[in-house]
Formats: sequence, structure tokens, C-alpha cells
Amino acid sequence: MTTERTAERTGGLIPLDYTPSKMRIERIVPETSDVKTFRLGFCDERENERFSFRAGQFGLFSVFGAGEATFCIASSPTRKGYIECSVKRAGKVTDELDRRNEGDVIGFRGPYGNWFPIDRMEGKNLLFVGGGIGLAPLRSLIWNCLDLRDKFGKVCILYGARSVDDLVYKEELKAWQGTSGVQTVYTVDPGGETPEWDGRVGFVPTVLEEANPSPEDTIVVTCGPPIMIKFV
Repeated sequence: MTTERTAERTGGLIPLDYTPSKMRIERIVPETSDVKTFRLGFCDERENERFSFRAGQFGLFSVFGAGEATFCIASSPTRKGYIECSVKRAGKVTDELDRRNEGDVIGFRGPYGNWFPIDRMEGKNLLFVGGGIGLAPLRSLIWNCLDLRDKFGKVCILYGARSVDDLVYKEELKAWQGTSGVQTVYTVDPGGETPEWDGRVGFVPTVLEEANPSPEDTIVVTCGPPIMIKFV
């Protein structure tokens, strides 16, 4: 049912509709032992065509009969026709989402919330600092900026996780590293490495000091555990 109230969505006024839209799971990517990334497309093609959002916004995702939970939209608004969200198992709804398969239908409401002021970042150097699943909200902005690469200066992406298994978006980290003008540094906490791991070992604030990105004309965007953000 649609109310007469309105809300701002990406600069325009829209009716507030509390009925979830139906979205089909198009692809599932296992990121870690307890995190999956879901690619979703609206079952109604007209919604796919008119839907828009901005990096940093979130949605309410529902499994029918289990409930509803809030997750950031982890894909870039520059990439049309689908959205992605990364879900960590942590309760009833996330457990049910984890059991879904490609082709299954779930509910979605959104987008909601504030967004990153990407227009004010143009011409600046960018430093992204993420920890654990906190890379998910940054991923939307990172891809948004990389898809508009010529509008920004140098880009540094620093990411850390508790262990090798907890690193999300492993293939994308490699892809970002191979992008011109982008420095990508990722690390695991001491004790979280495996015998096969040949990457960095150390806490994010320490690795940030070692990477020593230039603070000049730089905007920093960070998301992760509070203790990490405190020292960043």
C-alpha cells in the first residue's frame, strides 16, 4: 500500500511505499565462510529501468516469512540493471538469506539514507580505509569513483581483516590493484595469516603509517570496527 507521504530519493520526491518490491537473485558469490554477495534484479523490468540510488545508501531486504534486515547497497550507481549487497550471517534473516539460491525471490525497499558527496570529491586524492565487512559500503563508492576515474586524483585503498578467510572481495582487490593511479594495500591481523599467505601482516593503522599516503588535498573515507576508525 502506498501512502500520500513523500520522501527525497536522489534529488526527487517519490511516494513512500512500504510494500517490498520483488527482486530475483541473479548471482551469489561466496566471499568468506560466513559472507556472501548477492546480485539482485527487479522482477518487474520497469523497476529495473527507473531505479536509481547513490553510493552510501542502504535498503531493507526481506526473506518472506523470516523478516527484514538492513544492508548497504554495495554496488556502484554507475552500473545499471542490478544492485548488490554483501551479507554476513548474524541472525535469523541473514541465516535465511544464506540459504537462498540463484533464481529465488526476496523483497527490497529503498533506497534510504544519506549518500557520499561524490561531487565534492572531484579533483581530490582519495584514501579509502576499510576493515572486515566494513569494505562493503566503501565498495559502492570505490567502483563509482573508478568508473569516473578521470574526475579524481590519486586513489589509495587500504583494507584489513582479522584473518585471510575474513578478507572479502579478494578478486576485486586484485583488480583495483591493477588500475592505473590506484594503490591497493590489504593486510590481515597478526595470527590471522596462513602458510600460503604471502601478503602483509599487521593492523590497519600500522600499515597505514607504512603506506604513508600523501595527506595533501586528500579526502579520507573509512568504515570498519570502531577501534580501527579511532586510530585511523
